[in-house]
Amino acid sequence: MTRPQPLESYTWPASNEELAARVGRRASDMIRFDGNVPAAPPASARPAALARALADVNEYDRSRHEPLRRGIAAYHGLDVAQVALGAGSDEFIVLLARVFAEGGTVATVPARSYSMYRYAAIMAGATMVEDPHSADLVFVCRPNNPTGELPDVPDVAGQLVIDEAYADYAGVDALARIEDGAIILRTFSKAFGLAGARVGYALASPETIDVIASRQAPLSVSTLSAALALAALATPPDVSGQVAERERLARELVGLGLVPLPSFTNFLYVPMDNPVELVERLLPYGVVTRAFVGGWRVSVRDEVDDDILLDALRAELAGGTTASELVRHRRATAETILTVRLRPRGEGRVFVSTGEGFYDHMLSQLAFHGGMDLRLEGVGDLETGDHHTVEDMMRAFGEALDRALGDRRGLARYGEARVPMDEAIAHAVVDLSGRAVAEIAIDPDPGMATHAFESLAQTARITLHVTASGRNAHHVAEAAFKAVGRALAVAIAPSGNLVRSTKGSL
Repeated sequence: MTRPQPLESYTWPASNEELAARVGRRASDMIRFDGNVPAAPPASARPAALARALADVNEYDRSRHEPLRRGIAAYHGLDVAQVALGAGSDEFIVLLARVFAEGGTVATVPARSYSMYRYAAIMAGATMVEDPHSADLVFVCRPNNPTGELPDVPDVAGQLVIDEAYADYAGVDALARIEDGAIILRTFSKAFGLAGARVGYALASPETIDVIASRQAPLSVSTLSAALALAALATPPDVSGQVAERERLARELVGLGLVPLPSFTNFLYVPMDNPVELVERLLPYGVVTRAFVGGWRVSVRDEVDDDILLDALRAELAGGTTASELVRHRRATAETILTVRLRPRGEGRVFVSTGEGFYDHMLSQLAFHGGMDLRLEGVGDLETGDHHTVEDMMRAFGEALDRALGDRRGLARYGEARVPMDEAIAHAVVDLSGRAVAEIAIDPDPGMATHAFESLAQTARITLHVTASGRNAHHVAEAAFKAVGRALAVAIAPSGNLVRSTKGSL
């Protein structure tokens, strides 16, 4: 018997841990601009979405995830018989190469396209050819990865597969070609923000779907992943913000002498001779980008992350200076999932969104009046009340602040502020003591303000005294949050290079 040998195969980029160790950073500080995924998971990706699936995780799904297939069919205006599920669209790329081109020929449009097509051809024993009109199987990457262009779909004699992984960002699709026998591939990894769930799907005629499904392993998509995908379908992604950010980032890159190709995706591709050098120069800043032969590709994330990329580029290409370090933190519990990006001494750029509007506003006031840059977003089990969400948003903020303060060397340590709000008045005193103490008197308390400050003091390891009173509960709470923010701004102000304690540590 001949022993099989390994084939040339897709190689994953290095992990955050490996890259961080190379440049002396925390793994959590590495920002991935090389995966073409959103900066945060969708609001639907929360523990509650998995509750039913977890309760039945000991069982197989006997319907081939029919609710998800029906949801996908309705999303695209098709029949459920026209949908097949797979472990990402890569499963279909490999499977289709074996079905339609085993020992035959494969072409891609454009000729330079997603590398997985070539690896699938290798696994199928197929030969890559340049002319799509002479190939048994033709992959059209639309929009194209890695260049971002939107190619035309040719008429070919072989089986046509149109990979629309990035179609949401282009605002166009080729679903009409299904009537001509084409197979459309889609994924939940990009616009839906579920790359880790590994859910993709194929859209085709019922006859073609039968051919595909008959050659798949049973249930290659887990019940947990299917539950996340079904929850995401209930609130389809709005990519308009990311598209606008793509155009802003493109303009900023042009100003640095890096001219990207026009993009219909969530990434930008810049032709250049030595992209590997730029990738390596950016790593010490915690910025992970990707090099290709003849070009550099960078994912579009959001304004906070993209500004870190731009700061690093200015420092390396134009001799600029970078902003102070941004702390990145994620808190995930059975009730909530929250992502925090915090720069304690910033410019008051604040965005807080958890779905709990009142306390989102309160924390925004604290951070803004504290002169911080804060982006905190996520979701909690608001259907059970506001307790878990408010508590965890303040704990997540406190954990990030504690990490940002470090050993608290060179900080003033103490801060105090008084803030009036119409008939209400608040007084806050802060000590970056390293000891979690909270003495809070808020009258009237709108419900969670006292507990919110207690949660902050516990996780930030600060001593916090707050008194606030008035007639209107909203005014009282708002004055208190503003006062705490202003007191924190005084406490974290630079003051020499000492730890402000005769003990030498806090």
